[in-house]
Amino acid sequence: MLVEHAQILIQRAAERVRADFGRPISIAICDANGFLTAFSRMDGAPVRTIQIALGKAYTAIRMGTSTEAFLARLRAEELEISNFCDPLLTALPGGALLKNPDGMVLASVGISGLSPKDDQSFADYVADWAHIGKP
Repeated sequence: MLVEHAQILIQRAAERVRADFGRPISIAICDANGFLTAFSRMDGAPVRTIQIALGKAYTAIRMGTSTEAFLARLRAEELEISNFCDPLLTALPGGALLKNPDGMVLASVGISGLSPKDDQSFADYVADWAHIGKP
């Protein structure tokens, strides 16, 4: 994912969350390897949302699924997150995969600052319109 595209996604997401929720959030976008590509903490977002948003984006890309689905897997299979031997993983909802129009996973987004349910629904919303080539 190009940095320019990631920055546009963050800008649009911030505008939309401001309009829909009226609350500040942190938004992280990681590349296909889980490394931070772009980040924004909106004015007034709690400091804790910084690492949480990054962790959600990292987990989504590393696990190849949303963090909500990862949490469901942990519960269904009675797994501990520590079994994955990666202290950066989180099972908090709010992480989603970003795909190109052909469905290839290219990046991920992490949202923190709303309720867990709203973090996930907003991350899914961003993923739905965040196609590469359509900034």
